[in-house]
Amino acid sequence: MNDANVKVGTHSDPVNDIANGAKPRFDLPIMNFQEVFRDFAEQGAAMAKKHIESMKATSEEISDVLREACSMNVKGVVDYGARVMEMSKDNTSSSLEFLSRLAETRSLLDVVHLSTAQSREAFEVASTQNRELWQLAQRVAIDTTDPIKAGFNRVLNRTVA
Repeated sequence: MNDANVKVGTHSDPVNDIANGAKPRFDLPIMNFQEVFRDFAEQGAAMAKKHIESMKATSEEISDVLREACSMNVKGVVDYGARVMEMSKDNTSSSLEFLSRLAETRSLLDVVHLSTAQSREAFEVASTQNRELWQLAQRVAIDTTDPIKAGFNRVLNRTVA
C-alpha cells in the first residue's frame, strides 16, 4: 500500500462543514436567558436606587452643614464690619481732637511736639486695631470652617462605613 493512496476516514470535517454553511454548534445548557438578564437588571436597578438614596441623604446633610457654616460666616462678617466701623469712628474722633489741639498751638515747637505725640499714638492704635482685626478674622475663619470640617468628616465616615 502506498502512503499517497491512503485516505483517513473521519466522521466530521469542521473546516469544510463551516465552509459548506453548517453552523458551529456550541453545546450550551438550555437556560432561559431572559430570566437571567431580568434578574441582573433588577439587581442593578435595586443597587442603583439604594446608592441614589444614599447620595441624596448625603447631599442633604452636606447642604445643611454648608448652610450652618454660611450663617456662622455671615455673623462673623457682620461682627467684623461693626468693629471696623467702630474703629473708624474712634480714629475720626482722634483726628478731629488732634486738629482742635493743633489749632490752639502758639509755636512751631508745640506743633512739632503735638504732631510727634499724635503720630506715636496713631501708630500704637493702628497696631492694636490691626491685631484685633486679625484675631477677629481668624475667629471668623475658624468658626466658618470648623462646622464644615466636622460635617464632612461625619458624612465621609458614615459613607465609608
